[in-house]
Amino acid sequence: MSIAQNTETAAKLRCISCGAAPDSAAQDFRCTACGDLLEFFFPGWTFGSDAFNPPALDPAALKALWLDRRASGEALDQSGVWRFRELLPHIAAEHAITLGEGNTPLYRLPRCARAAGVENLRAKHQGMNPTASFKDTGMTFAASSAHERKFRWVACASTGNTSASMAAYAARGNMHSLVLIPEGKISWGKLSQALDYGALTCQLRTDFDGCVRILTDLVRQKPVYLLNSVNPYRIEGQKTAAIELMEQLGWEPPDHIIVPGGNLGNSSAIGKALLEMLELKLISRLPKLSIIQAHGANPFYRSVREFGGKKIEPVIADTLATAIRIGNPASWKKALRVLQATGGEVEEVSEVEIANAKAEIGADGIGCEPASAVTLAGLKKLHRSGFVKSGDSVVLILTGHALKDPDFTIKFHRGDLFADILVAGSCASGTPDAAEAAKARYLQRAPIVLDADLGAVIAALDAAERT
Repeated sequence: MSIAQNTETAAKLRCISCGAAPDSAAQDFRCTACGDLLEFFFPGWTFGSDAFNPPALDPAALKALWLDRRASGEALDQSGVWRFRELLPHIAAEHAITLGEGNTPLYRLPRCARAAGVENLRAKHQGMNPTASFKDTGMTFAASSAHERKFRWVACASTGNTSASMAAYAARGNMHSLVLIPEGKISWGKLSQALDYGALTCQLRTDFDGCVRILTDLVRQKPVYLLNSVNPYRIEGQKTAAIELMEQLGWEPPDHIIVPGGNLGNSSAIGKALLEMLELKLISRLPKLSIIQAHGANPFYRSVREFGGKKIEPVIADTLATAIRIGNPASWKKALRVLQATGGEVEEVSEVEIANAKAEIGADGIGCEPASAVTLAGLKKLHRSGFVKSGDSVVLILTGHALKDPDFTIKFHRGDLFADILVAGSCASGTPDAAEAAKARYLQRAPIVLDADLGAVIAALDAAERT
C-alpha cells in the first residue's frame, strides 16, 4: 500500500450539527453557518463494496503496513500517531513536528481488578507520552497543521496538560506559544513545563471557561492558531490512541473502554476512532465507551441523566482533579454521539473516590494524575450497578503521569487531603464518602520519621510486615 494518501481517502470538513462542509476552517474552528464544531470525515472510505469495486483501504494491508513501520528508523514511522497516517488528514511530511509520541504501554492491573470486582482489567497509559499526558497525540498533529499554514504564534487555554504539550511542540517547530490559564487553579508541575518550553504564560483571574472565551475572541482578531480541542486536527491525532490500543490487543476489542471526562475531546476522539475502525473492518465490533466525571465538574453527567443529552447546563467546576476541572465542555455533542453509538454509560465520582482510586492504581506500580483515576472509581460504580459484568474485559484510559500533580499525592498520603474535605462537610457520617474516607487510611503511606537507629528501622519494617 502506498504511504501517500490519494483522492479517495482525502479528508473533508463538516459541521457536526448542520452538516455544512466548508473548504477550510475559520480561525475559531466553528461552523460559519450555525456556530457549532467541525469534524473531519473521509468520504472515500465507503467507496466500493464488492470484488469489482474494492474499498479504498484494505484492512489486512493496513495492519501489515503499520506493523512493518514499527521496525523503521524514520521519525514519522517511530511516532505512534504518524505511523497511522493513512487514517489521518494529509499534512506534508516536511511540516510534521514529532517528539516520538504515542507508543504508550498497556498494563495489566491485578490489584485494581480485585478492588473493582472484574477479572480482566488493563490500563492504556497515555501519561507515558513525551510531555507526560495524552495531549501530545493530538498536539503533534495540530501543531504540524499550524506549521504547514505558516503561523508564527499558537495559543491555548489550559488547566495544565494542554499548555505543557502545546509549548513543547511549538518550541520544537520554531513557533511561539501563548498560554492562558486560570489563576490559582492549575498544578504547578504542569505550569512549570510550559514555562520551561518558553511559552508566554498569562494567568487570568477567571476559570478555564473564562480563559476559553478570551482566547476565542483573540484568535478572531490576531493571526494566532488555536490549539484547544475544538481544533479538529487535535481530535484526529488523539484518535490514534484507540487505533494503537486495538493493535496491542490483536484487533480484538475489549468489552469496555473507560475515559475521564473534562472538555470531552479525548472521549470524542477515541469514540470516533472506534466507529471508523468498525467502518473499515479493522475491528468486528464496538466496545462500550463510558465517560466518568468528577462530581464537582459534572455538566455532561447532568446533561445525560437529567436532560437526556438534549442540552448542557454549565457548572462552576470544583474538583481537585485539575485536568478535568471544566464546567462547560466544548465537545459535549461529539461525546454524546459516541456514547450513544457504542452503548456506553456516563457516571460521576466523588473527590474521596478519586483519591482512593489513584492510590490503588499506584499500588499496582503504575501511578497516574488524579483526573486519570476517575476511570477506576467509575468502573467500581459501573460494576456495582451491573453495567460492567465481572467477566467483562475492561481498559482504562489513564491520561496523565503521576508526577503531574505531586502535591495531591503527598497530601493524600499524609492525611491532609481528606482533612480539607471533611472540614468542607462533604463526608457526613454514614455516607458512601465517609466509608471511602475510612478506607483511605489503609491506602495511605505517609513517611515515618525515626531516629538514625538501626533498631528503629527494623521495628518499622517488622510492623509493616505484620500489617
